[in-house]
Amino acid sequence: MSHVPHDLHEEFPESAEALHALKVSNAHFAKLAEEYHAVNREIHRIESEVAPASDEALEELKKKRLHLKDQIAELLSAA
Repeated sequence: MSHVPHDLHEEFPESAEALHALKVSNAHFAKLAEEYHAVNREIHRIESEVAPASDEALEELKKKRLHLKDQIAELLSAA
């Protein structure tokens, strides 16, 4: 179990400028990024035992985070 937050700037360190540019210029990207951060924060809270959750709920959140990350990566590569 990882207790390390997976922030977007840590996941895509080489794309820091593109992340910022897309957040301010692309509403869809900004929405994906905000949703990613919300899911990521919840996972971190669960893994840090701040918030309770079943193993199944945690796995579903991780799958959702991965799906969002894939969508964000696709938009970054197209930028």
